[in-house]
Amino acid sequence: MINALRGMKDTISPNSEIYTHIIKTCTKIAQNYGFSFIETPILEETALFKRSVGESSDIVGKEMYQFIDKGDNDVCLRPEGTAGVVRAFVQQKFDKAGGVRRFFYHGPMFRYERPQKGRLRQFHQFGAETFGEASVKEDATIILMLKEIFEALGISYKLEINSLGCPTCMPPYRTALVGFLDGLEGLCEDCERRKITNPIRVLDCKNEHCRSLLRTAPLLLENLCDVCSSDFETLKSILDSFDMPYVINPMLVRGLDYYSKSAFEFVSDEIGAQSAIAGGGRYDRLVEFLDGKPTCGVGFAMGIERLMELVKMPEVGRDGYYIGALCDEALSDVYRLTIKKRKEAHVDTTYESKSLKSHLKIADKLYVKFCVCIGEDELSNGTIWIKDLESKEEKTIKIENF
Repeated sequence: MINALRGMKDTISPNSEIYTHIIKTCTKIAQNYGFSFIETPILEETALFKRSVGESSDIVGKEMYQFIDKGDNDVCLRPEGTAGVVRAFVQQKFDKAGGVRRFFYHGPMFRYERPQKGRLRQFHQFGAETFGEASVKEDATIILMLKEIFEALGISYKLEINSLGCPTCMPPYRTALVGFLDGLEGLCEDCERRKITNPIRVLDCKNEHCRSLLRTAPLLLENLCDVCSSDFETLKSILDSFDMPYVINPMLVRGLDYYSKSAFEFVSDEIGAQSAIAGGGRYDRLVEFLDGKPTCGVGFAMGIERLMELVKMPEVGRDGYYIGALCDEALSDVYRLTIKKRKEAHVDTTYESKSLKSHLKIADKLYVKFCVCIGEDELSNGTIWIKDLESKEEKTIKIENF
């Protein structure tokens, strides 16, 4: 027997209903906020992620599904969604057209990492990206949109925020941080590597020993330039005005290299250890990194599999029809009626004639609202028999009235 690959799972009922509910909810709210759908290829040039996500990240360094295709192209399955959206933005020359553009996306991502609860090698994300809007109000809007999504899905959360500075305040801070790190002994192997490639990523280390060593590290929040400091204060003020609770986490740096200024994570403690269920921030230089005209950007992504463990599904009442034949002579009429009725409603059927008791049992199991049957009497009278499985009301009507 051939099984699914390790870390890759089928999504079937009832999980498929949960997945669909999440996507529909996120889509509706994103559209209300002015975002339009974009679909990017699952397969991209490896260089796209090396230049955007950054070679210092674990994603590029350890986790990408990378290979040489039959045309000798170095390609990989996308490990995240933002880079592909930015590549499409530049390729379509939207960067040169100017203005503000907002996109949302959803679909599978791939990372070769150790599978665990809520973390698969093929997983799904929903994300949104805004280009061309420099105001920190857009950062706040993205956060408030996520707040609305989680409330609609019945998911509790805690919001953590930080500022990662800009090209003005980041270089002197990086120098101070490296000086501090050089004085430490016992950093893990990953931190020693990050100290050279992207020092700020050291602050994100999950190793408890490293975390203890970093407790006295200089903080970027204490070294922001006036512009970044003002933007961060504005962000906090907007969140306060909308009664959006948050925690300032000066060690929050996000896992990707392209972030600057605002960074945020929504975390939950309902899936074991406190884990991020969504995160994002501003990336004002990413379009430029990918050969586009300098264009500011801000966005987020959320992991669908993690949300599926937390979402509270709405109560769903009976809906639709089940149509069955009580005799073989009625099978063709039932088939035609089923096809016609499906133009306006959900309809289930069977291609065999059965007893009324059997049809009612099937209809109840399918959780439809109406059980409809045609037998010898109905054929001769041009009628159908209907039972409302909620009210238990039964009646016979002319077939043309159905």
